[in-house]
Amino acid sequence: MRPEPAATAVGGRRVMFPLYAAGFVTAFGAHSIAASLGIYAGQRQASLLTLGLLLAVYDGAEVILKPVFGSLADRIGPRPVLLGGLLAFAVASAAFVIVGNPALLGVVRFGQGAAAAAFSPAAGAMVGRLSPGSRHGRVFGGFGAFKSLGYALGPVLGGLLITAGGYTVLFAALTGLALVVTGWAALAVPTVPALPRARQTVLDLARRLRAVDFLRPTLTLAAATAALAVGVGFLPVIGGQAGMTALVTGAAVSLLAITGVLVQPWAGRARDSGRLPDGPGMATGLGAAAGGLLTAALFPGLPGILLAAVLIGAGTALATPLAFSHLAGSTPPERLGQTMGAAEVGRELGDACGPLVAGAVAAALTLGWGMAAVAMTVVLIALLASSLSAHRVSPERQQ
Repeated sequence: MRPEPAATAVGGRRVMFPLYAAGFVTAFGAHSIAASLGIYAGQRQASLLTLGLLLAVYDGAEVILKPVFGSLADRIGPRPVLLGGLLAFAVASAAFVIVGNPALLGVVRFGQGAAAAAFSPAAGAMVGRLSPGSRHGRVFGGFGAFKSLGYALGPVLGGLLITAGGYTVLFAALTGLALVVTGWAALAVPTVPALPRARQTVLDLARRLRAVDFLRPTLTLAAATAALAVGVGFLPVIGGQAGMTALVTGAAVSLLAITGVLVQPWAGRARDSGRLPDGPGMATGLGAAAGGLLTAALFPGLPGILLAAVLIGAGTALATPLAFSHLAGSTPPERLGQTMGAAEVGRELGDACGPLVAGAVAAALTLGWGMAAVAMTVVLIALLASSLSAHRVSPERQQ
């Protein structure tokens, strides 16, 4: 895939960091709330299925709207979609501060998810278009590392903010964060114009979305994100059942995310240097994530929880930048927003369905069985993705 010369001329860290910060916003916003939902559900005597629904509603909004906003980014350029989505995230967060009703938490999370559906694929498309193919692993590794940093800081800082002043203080902080990143992106990120596009029929789109170069990384993203969502949402519940405090369980979730911060840049560099092929790397990552879920199910004490956090964090961090790099390298630049939006539907389906499966099985049996069910699903998806014969990306798209 060739980046546009004008965009490349003004690229670099000054441009990439506000895009990375946009990824941080959606991760921090989602997981600063998600990691505390177990306590929220317990205080309201809600079922594990209700907990799964609260975890899933953010991602349900993204599933519905990401393809729409991804296509819009291709049509009008990704920058206005990025800025509009960040501003909408600030508005949704501020709405909770103004209303101040904890019963509306699910509605506000849906609004935040709808806003993230706009700026997340737009940011991913800009990361891909502003970078040559030889650096896709590095830039998507950096993008993923900032998201992992949001996952890491979200549970601890979210817990501290909720302890200090309840959910109102947390949502006020999210409002300020989104506004700061909106201003930063407006000042630093250049306009990336929409590119001329050949007319695309529904059959053309369907043919492109069922190609191996799309299906394999998208299945990987779905499975990896399901494992991550279940780890973030249910490791604190397992720890709580074992008598751990909220601070300890929040630290375990942060360990998961810190592992991702460290592994993703390494995985991206290894991919760009040819030391880590996409297919084996994605399969290995999913295997490690599934192993982490099984570890939590079989060994619910502190050592098991910590080992599970490391395995889930490392596995998802290994698979995710490889999947996004593969997508960016095999997609025409004028369709990158649409492709990223469609691929993230698979990712958000995993993010939504993982907690739902874990919660439903836990409600019927035990939480250990719920974790094991998601682990087995991740393994099956990894086997399915590996069974697809890899299509080599054409040389002109790698330039």
